Amino acid sequence: MKAARVHAWGEAPRIEQVPDPAGGAGLSLVRMHAATVGHIDRSVWSGSFLRRPTLPYVPGVEAAGVVVRSSVFQPGERVWLRGAGLGIARDGTWRELVEAPDHALGALPSGVSFALGSAFFSPCTSAWVALHEVGHVHPGERVLVTGATGAVGSITLQLARAAGAQAVAVVFDDAQAGRLPPGTERIPASELRADAPLLIDTVGGAALPLALRGVAPGGRAVLVGYAGGTQAQLDLPELLQRDVALLPLNMLRREAAGRAAAPRLLQMLERGELQLAVTTFPLEEAARALEWIAMRGHAGRAVLTA
Repeated sequence: MKAARVHAWGEAPRIEQVPDPAGGAGLSLVRMHAATVGHIDRSVWSGSFLRRPTLPYVPGVEAAGVVVRSSVFQPGERVWLRGAGLGIARDGTWRELVEAPDHALGALPSGVSFALGSAFFSPCTSAWVALHEVGHVHPGERVLVTGATGAVGSITLQLARAAGAQAVAVVFDDAQAGRLPPGTERIPASELRADAPLLIDTVGGAALPLALRGVAPGGRAVLVGYAGGTQAQLDLPELLQRDVALLPLNMLRREAAGRAAAPRLLQMLERGELQLAVTTFPLEEAARALEWIAMRGHAGRAVLTA
């Protein structure tokens, strides 16, 4: 069976023949049809992640495929996979045959493609938990969203509207504004006024202090990502006077909430109530997919196909 394996931190994955998984109690075997390449995969691959697997390792924390053997699903059933140490504490999903703990699997509806089933969990559950579990969005609220052209930001806009909120994309340049779907309410960062009770920031870096100007006194700002940089300079006196709560989203700690929301989110995707862009790459082009997700302006999620 083929797999993409990493032999040194930051080195391009090599496509190699690897032994079939040995199997064991509590482990399912899934034939991979799609495996996501995400920012967490890139962080682990770079060697900068807090937990590092033993080299060489197979990356990939998410996938979708068909059950070969499992104690919780029947052979031939369509499933998605996520968590349980995949791609971090154990070999991951960038391989033709994936071994995963039983509790890492979830049922994939027939109306959701393998590519979408592989890609949905991280952006959809992050957006859901940021809005509902951390941000406590209310119907009618004005919700600012940064990074609205990215996967998490795009889903956040859609879920905020579905919750009855007024979702507004914060844009930082004309190029970003041009990539938003037609009809998306938007506001330039330079024109923000402190009138929104809730901000969902998926960008971080220098974008965060600019976006915070749009949060009303006593409002909440949920910090979801840092694709725009890991450092942000804040005016603490201003922040304290305006009493804005900074609320970090840690999806590793809140994975149970994400998994609980997954069936509802998959139903929304199946019915077309949520849209998530996916770009596919053959397994052999795992290195190119890692480069693609680091490119500014890329849209949607990268998925490897076997």
